[in-house]
Amino acid sequence: MVREQYMTTTPGTSLERPKNEYIYKIGIYGWRKRCLYLFVLLLLIILVVNFSLTIWILKVMWFSPTGMGHLRVTKEGLRLEGESEFLFPLYAKEIHSRVDSSLLLQSTHNVTVNARNSNGEVTGRLNVGPKMVEFHSQQFQINSKDGKPLFTVDENEVVIGTDKLRVTGPEGALFEHSVETPLVKAEAFKQLRLESPTRSLSMDAPRGINIKAQAGNIEALSQMDIKLHSSDGVLLLDAETVRLPKLPEGARGGSGISQGLYEICVCPDGKLYLSVAGVGSTCQEYSRVCQ
Repeated sequence: MVREQYMTTTPGTSLERPKNEYIYKIGIYGWRKRCLYLFVLLLLIILVVNFSLTIWILKVMWFSPTGMGHLRVTKEGLRLEGESEFLFPLYAKEIHSRVDSSLLLQSTHNVTVNARNSNGEVTGRLNVGPKMVEFHSQQFQINSKDGKPLFTVDENEVVIGTDKLRVTGPEGALFEHSVETPLVKAEAFKQLRLESPTRSLSMDAPRGINIKAQAGNIEALSQMDIKLHSSDGVLLLDAETVRLPKLPEGARGGSGISQGLYEICVCPDGKLYLSVAGVGSTCQEYSRVCQ
């Protein structure tokens, strides 16, 4: 800073102005000036690099007025094209695939889909793992295209809504408890077999049981007894010949000796009854049993 001294004089006098004793220069000089220029140059380089990186990121990420990369923002929501990887949970109301392609959810471990209520509690969960598919909910249902329920599972029962249930396994179907169905039928040219290896096999119907084989035989095998019982009605054996090949036959003995054997008698109306075996036939046409 320059400091100057001024002296007042009266008119008519002449005085010499004193010389400046101290002169100060304004500005930054020397190494400070060079450091300032270097700092400004460094800031300019950083600005250029940041601007270049911003342009590069915008180009790599495919930023556009409608979205970023394969992600497009539309009026209906977000549209994602191609394959994408999500590192954290994804929350969405609906997920649809394109019309001409399928929707693929893939993971190296498990794929889990959760449904939550307004309180954030999980009300339904679908877990697809490498060895098992688990579903946790009060009810599981599979519908057809027209909305018809095909398969429904809840805590009380399992409902199959199709017209025909087909079991293609070579060992058939295994039921640990009772089965209720209007019809059990084998495929064409295949045998139908109902078997209980360690327990009894029981078939009950309120209005009758119809067993029919159009091109084969019907066999009933049991380790113990086979019982055909009708609570209200008759037992009808409609065939050209009814044979009982393994009935024991008694030898000729004395009069009145039955040897613990019985004779099967038939009433005129087709009713069967047992009569104590004798030397001759003990069946009577007008027996009390037939009346």
